[in-house]
Amino acid sequence: MYQKLLIAIDPEDDGEGKRALEAAMDLLAEDGELHLASVFSPGGGGFFPHVTEEAPERKEAEVREMLDLLVRKYLPLNRSATLHVVAGSAGEKLVGLAGQLCVELMILVSRGSSGHWPLRRATVEYVAVNATCAVLVLPSMDKAELEKSEEHRE
Repeated sequence: MYQKLLIAIDPEDDGEGKRALEAAMDLLAEDGELHLASVFSPGGGGFFPHVTEEAPERKEAEVREMLDLLVRKYLPLNRSATLHVVAGSAGEKLVGLAGQLCVELMILVSRGSSGHWPLRRATVEYVAVNATCAVLVLPSMDKAELEKSEEHRE
């Protein structure tokens, strides 16, 4: 069992959030600390710095609200989690946060090379290579469901 666990989570994907929290509950010690993190791109207009999609503070508040909703829906009532919402490069921010918190395990859900959240194959690889803690990569929901259906056919 782990005492400090960090889940990198896409707050917009309810199913994967639920799955990651369930996996964390199986691995976290009864008195362990759970941390949920989401990294967002601060946006910006590139060559037009005055043009922004959304103010970073607003985006951060929106992401934090979605993370909070996931926690209230799927985390057992006798557990709590600390939420971390950071802007920047997903891989670098997750590795830095894991080091800062001194976590023992980080859980990621791989989305392969698709998906709108920036936790793609390159980010998973970056985290797995550079993190100072153990890293557990759960397959995407689609892959997990495909494997289950294939097992039932055999």
